[in-house]
Amino acid sequence: MSEQRRNLPSLDLLRGFEAAARNLSFTKAAVELFVTQSAVSRQVKTIEEHLGVALFVRRHRALLLTEAGHDLYRATAQALRQISDAAARIRERGAARTLTVTATIGFASLWLIPRLTDFRSQRPDIDIRISANNAMLDLEREGIEVAIRYCMSKMAPEGAIKLFGEVVLPVCSPKLVTRAAPLATPGDLRHHVLLHYEGPDGITPWLNWTVWLETMQLPDLKPAGSLSFSQYDQTIQAAIDGQGVALGTSPLVRQLIRQGKLIAPLAKKSESSRAYYLVTSANAAGRPEVMDFAGWMVRQAKHELRNRGDLLR
Repeated sequence: MSEQRRNLPSLDLLRGFEAAARNLSFTKAAVELFVTQSAVSRQVKTIEEHLGVALFVRRHRALLLTEAGHDLYRATAQALRQISDAAARIRERGAARTLTVTATIGFASLWLIPRLTDFRSQRPDIDIRISANNAMLDLEREGIEVAIRYCMSKMAPEGAIKLFGEVVLPVCSPKLVTRAAPLATPGDLRHHVLLHYEGPDGITPWLNWTVWLETMQLPDLKPAGSLSFSQYDQTIQAAIDGQGVALGTSPLVRQLIRQGKLIAPLAKKSESSRAYYLVTSANAAGRPEVMDFAGWMVRQAKHELRNRGDLLR
C-alpha cells in the first residue's frame, strides 16, 4: 500500500465527517446518513485519532470546526462532490444510451426506418430517436449524434463516410401498367400521370420531370396529368398507390422494388451528382453506441452497393 493511501481515511469515515461539518451537528448528520448519532461521533473520533488533531470544538448544544477541521472539510466536500458528479454522469450514460439520428424526411421514411428493426435486434439496449428534417442541422448545437447528409462530395464535412450514390429512374405500381396504358419506352409517359416532388429550390434538380424528359430528348412530352407533393416520401407513396409515375432514387426505392410494391419499367436511368454521407458528431464520436450504429450503417451501405445492379431485373 502506498504512503498516500495509508494517510487517507476511509470513504465512510469521510462521509460522516463531511455531513457533520456541513450541518455542524452529529444528530443532523446521523439523520442524513441513516445511522445513529453515536455512529457519526465514533467516525469523527476515528479520523481525529488517525490525524492526531481535533476537528471539532465540542460545546454544550454546539459544534464548531477547528482550523484543521475547516481544511479537511473543504477538501472532503470538493472530493465527494466530484465523485458524486462523475458517478451521475456515468450512470446517465449507461442508463439512457439514447442515440439521435438526423436525415432527410425521404431518407428517414423510405430507407432508414424500414431497416431499423435489424439494428434494434442487435442492440436492443439503445434507444433511437429519428430527427427527420430536410434542413442541415448543427449536430453539436442540437445535441445530435449522427447525421446522414445528402450532398455533393465537395460539400461533405471533413471525416464524412460516403455510403452510396444514387441512380434516378421512373417507378410506378405494378398495377398501373396492367390496368392502364403500357409503359415500355419514355415516350409512353404521355399516357400516364406524372408525380412531381417539389423539394427545396435547387436541391434535387435530377428528381424534376422537366429535366429528366429533356435528358431523354422528350422536352415537349405532355403527360396525361400531374400531381405534386412537398415531401419525397409522399411522392413515392402515391406511386405505390397507383396514382402515377414518380422519379425514384435508387437507395430509397430499391427495397420497395424487391417487395413488389414498385417496378422500374424503363431501362432509362441517370446518375445524380449527390450522394449520402455518414457524419458523426465530434462530441459523440467515441461513444460505443455511436460507433456501433455507424458500423451498422456502413455494413448496410455495402449491402446496398453489392445489390445495386438488381434494380432493373
